[in-house]
Amino acid sequence: MADEDPKIPNEEQILKQLKESGSPPTRKTLIEKLDNWDDWASWDEFYRTYSNFVFHVARKAGLSDDEAGDVVQETFIGVAKNLQKKKFDTSLGSFKSFLLNQARWRILDQFRRRKKQQDREANLYAGEEPEERRTAPIDRCADPNGVALEKLWEREWQDKIMDIALRRVKALVSPRQFQIFSCYVLKGWSPERVKKELGVNAAQVYLAKHRVGRILKREAAKLAEAEE
Repeated sequence: MADEDPKIPNEEQILKQLKESGSPPTRKTLIEKLDNWDDWASWDEFYRTYSNFVFHVARKAGLSDDEAGDVVQETFIGVAKNLQKKKFDTSLGSFKSFLLNQARWRILDQFRRRKKQQDREANLYAGEEPEERRTAPIDRCADPNGVALEKLWEREWQDKIMDIALRRVKALVSPRQFQIFSCYVLKGWSPERVKKELGVNAAQVYLAKHRVGRILKREAAKLAEAEE
């Protein structure tokens, strides 16, 4: 059987190795490294880059923490097997769409499992609840196979890109400038509060805003281009 091929790690090995630490490079560079099953550092990076993202999408689609955790595990096992079988080419199509499809199927699977459980419970208590109370959870949630999930996916994807861009920017500017930018732009402090609490003047506040903001836009644009 394919799963018993010694060249392909089993599911426990994949999950164990993926949950280690790492820092993400660009999407294309990282995926190209995943051809080497012995390169666990790249698998670590891949998992840390995208696991929280998939988890948050699954939770916002209506799944519980446990269900979303299952989606993450099953999604990355599926991604690993598809990459091993050369079913995704970095020169063709969008990785974002590829990952969306992998996660979408697992999210739907969780809703189906929940529906089966509710159907079993409904059969035990048939006639005791109004019809609207017996509607399956999958019917009460936003359609995970439709436009709603794609919009949610896009929002989370952009948030992920911005988070990575912020980490890159933090390494490119002085700690002081990033602190000013964080308080003024990210936290929404007034200029007066920034000046008072950080002991800086107005010129320093606006310089940090424009300089760090310009670098942030540049890094976010580079990441967005690479991730597509």
